[in-house]
Amino acid sequence: MSKESVVERLLDRAVRRSKGHDVATKLRQAHPGASPAELIAGLEKRYLRKAALLGGGVGAVATVPAVGTGTAAVLTTAQLATFMTSTATYVMAVASLHGVEVDDLERRRTLLMAALLGEDGAEAISGQMGLGTLYWAKAALTKLPIGSVRSINKRLKRRLLTAGAAKGGSVVLGRLAPFGVGAVVGWFGTRAIAKNVVEGVQKAFGPAPATFTDVPAS
Repeated sequence: MSKESVVERLLDRAVRRSKGHDVATKLRQAHPGASPAELIAGLEKRYLRKAALLGGGVGAVATVPAVGTGTAAVLTTAQLATFMTSTATYVMAVASLHGVEVDDLERRRTLLMAALLGEDGAEAISGQMGLGTLYWAKAALTKLPIGSVRSINKRLKRRLLTAGAAKGGSVVLGRLAPFGVGAVVGWFGTRAIAKNVVEGVQKAFGPAPATFTDVPAS
């Protein structure tokens, strides 16, 4: 299976399984007095913590003699799928807290890939559509026709494949390193990717709104 088809499957699974709206709704119900900024800050911390634990856990498995790097490689594939779904859920939850509901799959892919690419994703969208690199999400996700969205997604996917080869390889190899080094590199490496996602989401949506404009579902 080609690298491109693997990425396609991971993206498709992630955007289909993401529960961002449900997460945002439950957060608002659990913390009725919290502002959008407070809830988004909490989402960021939880997402970064989960990403770090995923990366460190796989690296630690590779250090066990009876398990070895072969099993760790399999777990890395599963971990990547979990990470992508977790990322999609985080991204869509932030969108919901900003008052942007992303329902169709193509627009979800746009937001997920752009977030994974961070600043590079914003630049790709700006270069193709003439949009600003900051706070582009509301315009791109709610106003662009679906044909334009698909065109953007092709460009984002090409950049994601290139970035994955340049940046992701060392992180994956780090998780499989022996003698405990994998756990350390995996923890910091995966957390670094997650921090890039957080920055990408911030560039997409900008500062949180001061208040919510709707009432959360009961």
